[in-house]
Amino acid sequence: MVVELAGGEELTVDGTVVRGRYAFGVVPERGSRYADWGDARLEVARRGGHDLLRPRHPGNALRTSFRHTPAYAPDPRWVVTGRFVPFEEPRPVTVGASVEGLEHVYDSPGRVEFELDGARHALTAFNGSAPGGLLVLFTDRTSGVTTYAANRSLHLAAPGPDGTVTLDFNRAGNLPCAYTDLATCPLPPAGNRLPVAIEAGERIPLERGGRP
Repeated sequence: MVVELAGGEELTVDGTVVRGRYAFGVVPERGSRYADWGDARLEVARRGGHDLLRPRHPGNALRTSFRHTPAYAPDPRWVVTGRFVPFEEPRPVTVGASVEGLEHVYDSPGRVEFELDGARHALTAFNGSAPGGLLVLFTDRTSGVTTYAANRSLHLAAPGPDGTVTLDFNRAGNLPCAYTDLATCPLPPAGNRLPVAIEAGERIPLERGGRP
């Protein structure tokens, strides 16, 4: 992506002031570069094969009017022991996005299997941000009722030597798309729609019509 700055205009990129014509270079898929323009920050990103420009301004009402994200009270019922079952090779999984017409492709290392209320369930997992950790995106019967309709996320610590993992649904959280229509968050894989009501974790933000 290339920007052409008019006379008197300037950006600060990685601490360096730039003027005139500036090339951000090739931004990798799911990568971002940032430029400061006054008190605003511009994100140059690539998502689903598309180049994006997202301005972030501290005076935006989404930030200044933010009040609260309600959450269910922690309950040990929703702390579940499961088992990570790796695939022989990581599998590319294509998922939709909160923005229409956009898709994401992630490598899945395997599935997480667990029991809840006497029924067995399985969630396709992605690699998490921590070394060896996992990330699952899911919806359930609270989605669109008390929790955000499109998705919630749950980070898991690295599996034990025998594949044991702990799913603490009390820590299920919202992604950025729960707060703004300008986010490009991935949707859960088709099989990650749980047929139970997971009454745990973060709920619909008040700004999206949630209740305290």
